[in-house]
Amino acid sequence: MAAEIARTGGSPEVRASHAERDRTVDVLRVAAGEGRLTLEELDERLEAALSARTVSELVVLTADLPAPAGQAPVGEEEVVRIRQEGASTRRGDGWTVPRRLEIRSAWGEVTLDLTDAVITHDTLDIDLDLRAGVLKLLTRPGVVVDTGGLVMRYSEIKARRPAAAPVLLRIRITGEIRYGQIVVRPPRRGFGRRRATA
Repeated sequence: MAAEIARTGGSPEVRASHAERDRTVDVLRVAAGEGRLTLEELDERLEAALSARTVSELVVLTADLPAPAGQAPVGEEEVVRIRQEGASTRRGDGWTVPRRLEIRSAWGEVTLDLTDAVITHDTLDIDLDLRAGVLKLLTRPGVVVDTGGLVMRYSEIKARRPAAAPVLLRIRITGEIRYGQIVVRPPRRGFGRRRATA
């Protein structure tokens, strides 16, 4: 691990997810079907893809191949940035959850409503810089929130235990929060929704 950190200038490389390995395998198989790779090359690269530990190891395997139509190049990270001061921001109503989210907020509230969100990745990394405000996560079964990498300064986390369910999305929050609060809870029942009548 020390050597890996030294190679990347002080920060460890991003670990590859199962979904990223699967996408790499798909690119390799399509390329072989188009005659861009020999069967021997395909076998070698598939073995390397399935044992890859970091995103950079996957990128190397497809760097000389075109991405299939309609598919983003492997290793390209989708980053969404929220920057605000003295305001409130909300993501909801079927928004698409990115792979990475950078939040810079001061004296305001950021709400991420995941109840009806479109989840296309198995992890969401949130890089947080929150001052005197609130980050609110409205979850659903299968969404797990990890705040172990967060630096807390005069702040608190209020989290309700999630209902038991297979993990659909793992949210990893890192960064720093000062004089603020993180709230993790399911949406309030009946809030904003009409009750069905028989």
